[in-house]
Amino acid sequence: MKNRPNLFYCLIPILFIFGCAEIQPGKKDQKPNIIFVLADDLGYGDITAFNPNSKIKTPHLDMLAQEGMKFTDAHTSSAVCTPTRYGILTGRYNWRSSLKEGVLIGASKALIPNTRTTVASVLKQSGYNTAFIGKWHLGWDWALKDPDQEPTTGWQDTTFINIDYTKPVKKTPNDLGFDYAYGHSGSLDMAPYVYVENGMATQVPDSSTVNTGKYSWWRKGPTSKDFIHEDVTPNFFRRGIKYVKEQAQNKKPFFLYLALPSPHTPILPTEEWQGRSGLNPYGDFMMMIDDYMGQLNAAIKVAGIEENTLIVFTSDNGCSPAAKIDEMVEKGHYPSYVYRGHKADIFEGGHRVPYIVKWPAKVQKGAVTDQTICTTDFMATSAAIAGYQLKDNEGEDSYNMLPLFTQQAIEGNFREATVHHSINGSFAIRKGDWKLIMCPGSGGWSFPTPNDKEALANLPKVQLYDLKEDPEESNNLQASNPEKVEELENLLTKYVKEGRSTPGMAQSNDGDEEIWRQLWWMNKAD
Repeated sequence: MKNRPNLFYCLIPILFIFGCAEIQPGKKDQKPNIIFVLADDLGYGDITAFNPNSKIKTPHLDMLAQEGMKFTDAHTSSAVCTPTRYGILTGRYNWRSSLKEGVLIGASKALIPNTRTTVASVLKQSGYNTAFIGKWHLGWDWALKDPDQEPTTGWQDTTFINIDYTKPVKKTPNDLGFDYAYGHSGSLDMAPYVYVENGMATQVPDSSTVNTGKYSWWRKGPTSKDFIHEDVTPNFFRRGIKYVKEQAQNKKPFFLYLALPSPHTPILPTEEWQGRSGLNPYGDFMMMIDDYMGQLNAAIKVAGIEENTLIVFTSDNGCSPAAKIDEMVEKGHYPSYVYRGHKADIFEGGHRVPYIVKWPAKVQKGAVTDQTICTTDFMATSAAIAGYQLKDNEGEDSYNMLPLFTQQAIEGNFREATVHHSINGSFAIRKGDWKLIMCPGSGGWSFPTPNDKEALANLPKVQLYDLKEDPEESNNLQASNPEKVEELENLLTKYVKEGRSTPGMAQSNDGDEEIWRQLWWMNKAD
């Protein structure tokens, strides 16, 4: 018995092996991979997990919500494409930029200066490999045949005559922190129809295409042979999945911004999905997107990186009338669920969107939160994950969502207040259950529009709603609650003047301040 080794020493090799497995790089303490998937014009009510009465089957997105957390009160910073994308990447309200209303087009110059900090630049600086795949719609500077003649700002075919597709594009996603960038400049219905990869067109356009279909229309413009409209969404998903598989082999964490051009027009479900929804092509297109999200989620699992991969899925604004909303409503499907309005509007249907977060290492399965969040919050959240301290001139309107991910107790509102913005530059501010709209109508495309002068003339200058009691925004309480109107108006004014809505040093807003003042005060005059 004297020669029998002590049991403790026999176990040392085993303990050593398991201990090393626990602390190896890339396991417990590694920063998470981050995948942000942005759908285009997808309504709050288009996913069954958010709308139990949805007529569109979305089993894969429903599963994503079951595997992660569902945000029932999430909002985009704008009710249209370009401004929301600006806010996601910069953590700054879009109306602080030079773009005070509307969206950019395919030939527009870069909206984000190279000096502006973005989610990608923060993560790249923090050791991430970063990639953008998809619809950019934030402008970049095309090379010109005649440097003294800029592309026109209209939609006409002549806009693109002076673009030289053989030369490098400047001020691209690569200049804003993305190691890899592949996509097209505007929406899928905006020419030129050319893929740009790391600053170079993949092919020079040699023809011009146009489509005038009821659902599948796109504007006339230069088109390269490798740009097939029906295959753009599948192409982006294939490339996104390939990127995930490749990066899963590396020890370095990665960030993928997968910006879909769908279900925005042209509405182009592939043959496999045509007629599957029983609604119309928009419903079919949604089912196709859902299936591809299932493929992406499955690829992450197979790659063995599910546990420490953060997936965010959301939309850039509400459903568009181009989806033929009336047709779907007749069949019992409501893309905006119970909310008023749709894309472009200051009403809830314009900017309230589905928002799903999955991160098994941190987020409890099946979690739900009704705290109000904004898509600008992705910046501060990413910075916190990376251990990066935002400066005063970075992410001025971004709140860190990590406490919500882990369901920490929060007293009161997660955000002090949230500012909404419509296509024509109209404002609203939300604090708690109260929402103040700084215009008499929709500020967008639903009735009453900014052009419905007769209808607007008989309406109060502002609208105040208690969303807890009136989520449909049907009962304007501004006359009976002047104190609440004044409180919210003063807070919005403060946010505007201080150039930020988060704690920190005051900052400046960009662009022509005369235009800015005109937009801000135009509906407040007595």
